Amino acid sequence: MRIWIVNHYAVPPTQAGGTRHYAFARHLIQRGHEVAIVASSLDYYAREDVHLAPREVWRHEVLEGVRFIWLRTPPYQGNSLARARNMAAFAALVWRGIGTVGLAKPDVIVGSSPHLFAALAAEKVARRFRVSFVLEVRDLWPQTLVDFGLYSTNHPVVRVLESIERRLYRGAERIIVLSPGAVDYMIRKGVSDGRVVWLPNGVDLGLVPEPTIPGTGETFTVMYAGAHGIANGLDTVLDAAAILQEDGWGARVRFRLIGDGLEKPRLESRVRRESLKAVFLEPPVPKSQIYRLLQDADALIFTLKKSPIYRWGFSLNKLFDYFASARPIICAADSPYDPVTETNAGLTVPSEDPLAIAQAVKRLAQMPSVERWRMGLRGRSYVEEHHDLSQLTDKFEEILYDAITARHAFA
Repeated sequence: MRIWIVNHYAVPPTQAGGTRHYAFARHLIQRGHEVAIVASSLDYYAREDVHLAPREVWRHEVLEGVRFIWLRTPPYQGNSLARARNMAAFAALVWRGIGTVGLAKPDVIVGSSPHLFAALAAEKVARRFRVSFVLEVRDLWPQTLVDFGLYSTNHPVVRVLESIERRLYRGAERIIVLSPGAVDYMIRKGVSDGRVVWLPNGVDLGLVPEPTIPGTGETFTVMYAGAHGIANGLDTVLDAAAILQEDGWGARVRFRLIGDGLEKPRLESRVRRESLKAVFLEPPVPKSQIYRLLQDADALIFTLKKSPIYRWGFSLNKLFDYFASARPIICAADSPYDPVTETNAGLTVPSEDPLAIAQAVKRLAQMPSVERWRMGLRGRSYVEEHHDLSQLTDKFEEILYDAITARHAFA
């Protein structure tokens, strides 16, 4: 197969961010397929162009056999009109075929969200070539925007996005969802369940070193690695750190928050203002380096803001990275889908409950290290069995073949 994957935010392991499509592409290429990933050259975390020379609009780059087509998009800061222009610019370049002229005609094109404009452009290109289109839904837009209270259901932006959403659902030969409950969401939207496939995030275990037994130092390190955005609810971690500091645990616990995002400057200001001495905010690191860093932790944490969107579950990159690192996990999220509890690989507490996080930290810190190690190993075994990207590629490949077959059947 010749496969094009359109993902605005796709990156290789040398950058911080999601490497799902890079891993799929690498494994597919090893199986004899041709793959090209179309992505923005603007680094999401650094907010600067990291792949193109000043006057370049696009460039091909082959990284360990994986072809990236980098497209120039305008820089932006925050959730502003500039960010909307960035999304629109990327979609326009994809629709115009910038960077793909001269490539052999694809057999299938994958368009990935979160924002729907990139997926819509990919769908239009697929129709132009008269080839199969696969939609990958990473976030349920516009439902996510509504459930986080950013827009009302009647807002014009939501209406426009709903129109695009309906078109994409109708036009895709297959729809990939990452959250386990999103299949039901699609069915409620009128999509036949035979076209919707759950293909979760996972880990490229080739990048992950063998897990090491955690040390037994005097300071108990709790680490977060990932985006610092509104949805991540990191204020709750700072609140928990303040509680522990007041309880006399300030010298015994250290929180390391690694990454970047729209909320990071405000969080840094809050740490300084409240003198949260146990909280350290650190810059993002490339995916190829994150696993050794995660193994410096005694426990790993992720938090989500309360939102009805999580009734469909979640499939966070960081969660599977955590599992692979063999460290116990504190899951501060409200969802009927909870792999941390399912695998007994950590402790789950309610969203936006800093006291519960503080108590979970104390409980893990006071637990025998061998018990924490067993928790971590259960998570590692779970990700090896269910979320190894080399194995998930089998399913991805099957979905692409099914999409091609489905289009030919109705041609």
